[in-house]
Amino acid sequence: QVHLMESGGGSVQPGGSLRLSCEASGSIITPVIMAYYRDAPDTQRQRGLVARMASGGSRDYADYVKGRFTISRDNARNTMLLQMNSLKPEDTAVYFCYSVIMENGEPREYWGPGTQVTVSS
Repeated sequence: QVHLMESGGGSVQPGGSLRLSCEASGSIITPVIMAYYRDAPDTQRQRGLVARMASGGSRDYADYVKGRFTISRDNARNTMLLQMNSLKPEDTAVYFCYSVIMENGEPREYWGPGTQVTVSS
């Protein structure tokens, strides 16, 4: 059984920083993909990619976080960090850890329970 355990998040003023972390636990090999998505307060919007990092090291960022957020991984510990700097009120959302893990030769997707990030003065 694979579990994605999230930590971090909380409330911060505009311009502040937060760090999210996610650990994939269970009898797994190194996740192929680890990423963060977020659900904005407007529930009509689809869950959107924030940042993604492959096991080989390639990274993708949503345009609206480039230059402010940094994703990193520790493959030995199956953990991922998302450093969020220069936070804006529009970054307020529930952030979800996401992972793709190979099981019996097939990719399986997993989601964490989500953590709230609130940016407000």
